[in-house]
Amino acid sequence: IYAPGDFDLVGFIVGVVERDEIVDGSKIVEGDVLLALPSSGLHTNGYSLVRKVFGIGTGGAADADRAVLNSNFPGLEGTLGDALLAVHKSYYADLKPVLTRLHGIAHITGGGLTDNMPRILPDGLAVLFERDAWRVPALFSLIQEKGGINDDDMFHAFNMGLGIVIAVAKEDAESIAAQLRDAKPVGRVIKQTDDRRVI
Repeated sequence: IYAPGDFDLVGFIVGVVERDEIVDGSKIVEGDVLLALPSSGLHTNGYSLVRKVFGIGTGGAADADRAVLNSNFPGLEGTLGDALLAVHKSYYADLKPVLTRLHGIAHITGGGLTDNMPRILPDGLAVLFERDAWRVPALFSLIQEKGGINDDDMFHAFNMGLGIVIAVAKEDAESIAAQLRDAKPVGRVIKQTDDRRVI
């Protein structure tokens, strides 16, 4: 429902790819390495939860909302509002030189790691993330602390600093990582042993 003067702006991109060049996850095998490129912030997901955590736009006074958004918190570069409005990074230019060498690509959007990784995995496989392989950005730690949110819910709602995760052959991991600025090994593909696909 839009009030007078409100509007919604939406954009989208349509692309074309040769059928034999589609990276659909079918090449993923046990032992593949997971490399990740960092996110630039929340990207496009988790804002409803953030609004609830900080009491923004929940019927309070507009001045109070502005005060919260203009607040500075330890670890953030700028205000909370600046951090929440960070532009969603596009990964195409980074990944283009290595696309033909990738086994799978997961853009970590709504559903976080928990929902997005299983979408690219063949049956019988899971992924194991090494939690100490990357530093969770301060914004996510702030949201978790202020909201009293457990780890499982955070990894389900947010990208937690990993904007895109790619699966590559173990023998290619080092050379591909060298071509991708800021890429970090964050885990590996394993055989699924229970109902969990993301560990």
